[in-house]
Amino acid sequence: MDYKLYYNQIESKMNKYNFKLLNKNDVVKFVIDPVTVVDLMKEHKLNNIKLQLQLHKIIWGHEERGVNVINKEKIEYHIREILLALGENPDREGLKKTPERYAKMCEEIFEGINYTNDEIADMFNVTFEEEDYYNEKSNDFVLMKDIEIFSQCEHHLALMYNMKVAVAYIPKEKIIGLSKIARIADMVAKRLQLQERIGSDIAEIMQKIAQTENVAVIIQGEHACMTTRGIKKPGTKTITTNFNGKFESDEKLASRLLNLYNA
Repeated sequence: MDYKLYYNQIESKMNKYNFKLLNKNDVVKFVIDPVTVVDLMKEHKLNNIKLQLQLHKIIWGHEERGVNVINKEKIEYHIREILLALGENPDREGLKKTPERYAKMCEEIFEGINYTNDEIADMFNVTFEEEDYYNEKSNDFVLMKDIEIFSQCEHHLALMYNMKVAVAYIPKEKIIGLSKIARIADMVAKRLQLQERIGSDIAEIMQKIAQTENVAVIIQGEHACMTTRGIKKPGTKTITTNFNGKFESDEKLASRLLNLYNA
């Protein structure tokens, strides 16, 4: 659960165990849905605490939530230096605000750098335990495919594009909200990445939320470091797989999955 405590104009890390720090005039900034806020207030009887709701995500840091590890000022400075190193004039009309625009873009496309896999799992942990549609012993699974993402290759800072992710899992008493699967893939991709690691990160987060090892991830994508530079082979596609649990040990189950994936 993500929230901050504001007091004496200082932001302090807040967790569910230090509500005793709250005073009547404190403001707590929540980054969760309103229903959860109301339930939380009732649980702790916080009737006199002012709330500031923010229904979209704040970028948190790796070590302490609320700290943005992306330094836009440094990015702006160094992009200007790169423009100079390229022989460009960063003060000409078309480039004047390029360092600032690029820094803002980095904050957006690299948002996932600010979260650990554990934090992403906590962020998108929306499951439905009352459903009994699936029995883990039956090997029935959920497959979501053609989730479109893009990412940046950490070797050349080049775009990985036309990427489509397929995620399958065998529910174990819980089913995951479908939109959350897509959000997990999207957030994991917003890092300096390898396609192989995107698959393993998605699988790890899915395992944490679904509380099952039976997760499979298939990714297909194109890499600008292959298509626009070096060997320059446009249209080259890379496919990676990450099969875990029964998807790895049961050949028939893996075959069923691949048949559906290729359908």
